[in-house]
Amino acid sequence: MAPILDIKNLTKNYGSVEILKDINVAIDQGDFLVLVGPSGCGKSTLLNCIAGLEPISGGSLHIGGQDMTDVSPKDRDIAMVFQSYALYPTMSVAKNITFGMKVRGVDAATQASKLATVAKQLQIEKLLDRRPGQLSGGQRQRVAMGRALVRDPKLFLFDEPLSNLDAKLRVEMRTEIKELHQRLGASMVYVTHDQIEAMTLATKIVVMKGGVIQQVGTPSEIYNRPANLFVADFMGNPAMNLIPAKARSDAAGTRIEIARRDSAPIVLTDSQNRNLPEDVVLGVRPEDIAEPGARAAANAQEADCLVDIVEPAGADTYVVMQLGGKHVTARLHAETDATPGKAQRLAFDLGKVSYFAPDTGQRLN
Repeated sequence: MAPILDIKNLTKNYGSVEILKDINVAIDQGDFLVLVGPSGCGKSTLLNCIAGLEPISGGSLHIGGQDMTDVSPKDRDIAMVFQSYALYPTMSVAKNITFGMKVRGVDAATQASKLATVAKQLQIEKLLDRRPGQLSGGQRQRVAMGRALVRDPKLFLFDEPLSNLDAKLRVEMRTEIKELHQRLGASMVYVTHDQIEAMTLATKIVVMKGGVIQQVGTPSEIYNRPANLFVADFMGNPAMNLIPAKARSDAAGTRIEIARRDSAPIVLTDSQNRNLPEDVVLGVRPEDIAEPGARAAANAQEADCLVDIVEPAGADTYVVMQLGGKHVTARLHAETDATPGKAQRLAFDLGKVSYFAPDTGQRLN
């Protein structure tokens, strides 16, 4: 079966400036693709190219097996939800939702039926007679989603739809969008700069930087096996610890030496990863540095670390140290007895570490 969305060698230029460079990505029916990256990385431009709001400069773009490269937005069978909601202020909620159907000549009975279904799905039945100005941000977002849902398109496109909402409402709406996706089995492309949003919603993530795709993968692949230093640093909160280290291989395995302030280096033995260059960047997630015995880790290696800062965070306590000249964060349990200025015995799970080349930033293992 052909992918529902298939982008090949897509480029986008504004004059002599190349905004998108050789973009290749495909998703199947029912996938939830999230485009994530820092501001200015090209993710919204790519979404606009999919929507047909921006012409592409090179490559091809297929939706539902049909070439859409030169097809106008209204004929692409897509529905878009914008950050700004883009509702008509003088129309009621009901008319905002059904307006597109009315323009396309859909009969009144079908309009009423689809409106009732979508209003129930989004729990906005009581809002149908109100105007957008009488709604909260979350309610407006639901109306914008309702207007997209009645289209029943091949592809839903979301452009940072939750960025105008407060933190608590964002989490609630995120859950609703995920639930909606699971219930409808719809194909969705979603732009965000929030990597937590990306991890929780996506079946597939595209991480972008400077108009270039850095990595495509499932949330698990992106989180556990980042392709380079940028992805490792960008995805995850707190971010992956990236520690300059020395690697020295012998018959027993690879000795990883990490400099410490005022004492001899920490030496960890990695029996799995051989043939590493001498200079590496060791990537380890905060949850993979724990108190000995706190988590069952077959490849745990222990070392004493001088604690600088202790940050209680409810269910977890974050402990910050200096290793390899960098601030390194460990995620410990809430009842830890770690104390600033004192040494703490910690276990590093070497079964989950990543190694990167300091010069190119590319993954080595």
